[in-house]
Amino acid sequence: PCFGKLCEELQQIMSCKATCNGPYDGKWSKTMFGFGPEDDHFVAELTYNYGVGEYHLGNDFLGLTLQSSQAVSNAKRLGWPLTEVAESLYLTQAPGGYPFYLVDKEQPPHDPVQKVCLGVSDLQKSTHYWNTLLGMKVIDKNEEKKTVLMGFADTQCKLELQDISGTVDHGTAFGRIAFACPREQLPDLEALMKKENQKILTPLVSLDTPGKATVEVVIFSDPDGHEICFVGDEAFRQLSMVDPKGNELLDKAMAEDKSDEWFAKHNKQKAAA
Repeated sequence: PCFGKLCEELQQIMSCKATCNGPYDGKWSKTMFGFGPEDDHFVAELTYNYGVGEYHLGNDFLGLTLQSSQAVSNAKRLGWPLTEVAESLYLTQAPGGYPFYLVDKEQPPHDPVQKVCLGVSDLQKSTHYWNTLLGMKVIDKNEEKKTVLMGFADTQCKLELQDISGTVDHGTAFGRIAFACPREQLPDLEALMKKENQKILTPLVSLDTPGKATVEVVIFSDPDGHEICFVGDEAFRQLSMVDPKGNELLDKAMAEDKSDEWFAKHNKQKAAA
């Protein structure tokens, strides 16, 4: 199912004080997808950059794991490529090559998204950053697989760090991990990062949304350059309300997409999905 809001296209990304879209400075739009409200579900943000026909994947994002026998059944029915990597565990790829792991078990009553895995070059250093500085608790360690599983709460999607024994390459398709927390915690988080000489990509800033809430955001970068965004929860709740017309708005936006005309005008080949 599709939940969340469909954001309006922004004419120039440079107007966004939180560098919303990384190195892409043209028009873009985004859609939020999840299995429930953002208050208690993991939500993926899909961004479409107008005029960008392809991306280079790095080794920073190693996969998203979700538990849903229905997802496995859907993939088989639609002929979507699946590779069984373990008992009841399948690897598949979203368009563009993004890896997804599907657990062939009944979807749980809570969020079926179990974890997001990021590649790191030094597991001990990264664990210290996410555990000691950001406050995530260590849930499990696997010496053989060189992984550490962490989370802020048992009921939430977990973060898995995996040592890739090499440099982390973010390619051109990288994203960021975002968390909502009480607004009053943001200044202390920023102060801690300054004290520890950690990289701050965007100092604490207020983002105005016409007709809606003003949210406060601070964005950090971990030892391998993974971007981490913390946003004030109180205002963010107003912006992240489930839109009952989410599917309808998405279909309308795709129907009105004029990217084919843009590629033809600029004599460029549009990548097929």
